[in-house]
Parts: sequence; C-alpha cells; structure tokens
Amino acid sequence: MRKSSDHVLLFTFENKEEVERIMSNAPWSFDKHLVVLQWYDKETPIKDLNFDKIPIWVQLHDILLRFMNKAVAEKLCAVVGTIWQDIDEGETDGGSFLRMKVFIDVNKPLCRGRLISLPHDEQSWVSFKYERLPNICYWYGCLNHGDRDCDLWVESEGSLTKESQAYGAWIRAPPFAKGRNSVVKVPGFYVAKKAQQKQSAEEHRMK
Repeated sequence: MRKSSDHVLLFTFENKEEVERIMSNAPWSFDKHLVVLQWYDKETPIKDLNFDKIPIWVQLHDILLRFMNKAVAEKLCAVVGTIWQDIDEGETDGGSFLRMKVFIDVNKPLCRGRLISLPHDEQSWVSFKYERLPNICYWYGCLNHGDRDCDLWVESEGSLTKESQAYGAWIRAPPFAKGRNSVVKVPGFYVAKKAQQKQSAEEHRMK
C-alpha cells in the first residue's frame, strides 16, 4: 500500500481471487466513512480514475406478494442505478422483501422509493432501504459527505432541526443474513405409523 494522492491509496495484491472477493463485498467503510474502491490497470493515470460509484444491496419493502420476483426487483431498481448482473434468484429473496445489488452514484441522493401502478387505477408505494450504509447526509441523502459537512447545515449556522431532514435512520437496512429454511416438513400419517411399527418390531426381536 502507498499513498498516491490526496485521499487516494494504491493497494497491491498477489492473489487476484482475493481482490475479486474484496470488490464483491463492497461497500466498505473506515470509521463509518465511505471507502470507494476502483480497479487500477496501471495504464490509466490515477488522476483520471473516477471514485463516484459503489455497489450496494437495496431492499425493496411493501411489495405485493404476486410481485415478489427478481424481474420486478430489477425493474424497480433501474431508477436507483445500474443493476449488478451476477445475482442468483435466491439472493433476491429476503423473505418479506426483495433485494437487488445496484451500482449507485455516491454524489446523487439515495432513492427513497418508487410509486408503482396497480390494476383499477390504484397505486402503491415501495420503500427502498440500503444495507451497510456508511455515514450519509440526512439533508440531501448523498454519501459523499455527512450532516455536519453539508453546505445546507453550515449556512444555517446550526438553526436547522432533524425534523426538516429529507432522510433519516429509516433509510438504513439491518445486515441481511439468509436464514434456514422455515418450512417444517411433517411426514404423512401412514409413513409415520409404518416407521413406528418397524421400530416396535425391532425392539421386540431384541428382547
């Protein structure tokens, strides 16, 4: 590791698989501040690299059951950013919500949700929450600065209140862990009865 310029560090790895693992597990943060990673091909001048996009898991809440599938998640998240293509169907299932990995621009406000149209001229609001969020600006919803560094807060000289913020802790999603299968399989009556009779017969022979 060596410092190449202000706020830019160059890391060198011998194992490509390790680099791919690190990149796939983004976003990363240090002391709750966002760390943006970028591949370096040794051909592009470091000053020309763009550190403005990160991959992040977006959770989609309050979706009707009949719309709980990967295709719907992709369409809804198209407004957030560029969809991460290498995602299995099972990774999008959060149980009561959908998940999708998306490349977002850290300089733009996080999308809070999307209004979708339903049959009979009805509409429904789908809420977006983001996993592993670092410090963000609750005034504008951007990841490139925090509340206290926001121009809006500085210019207000501390007169603004949290009630006037456009974002809050509700934009954060708790870390997602795929749980065990919650379906309990109960053997049929005759299968259980047959197993019980077999066990009784074996116990009788042992006497």
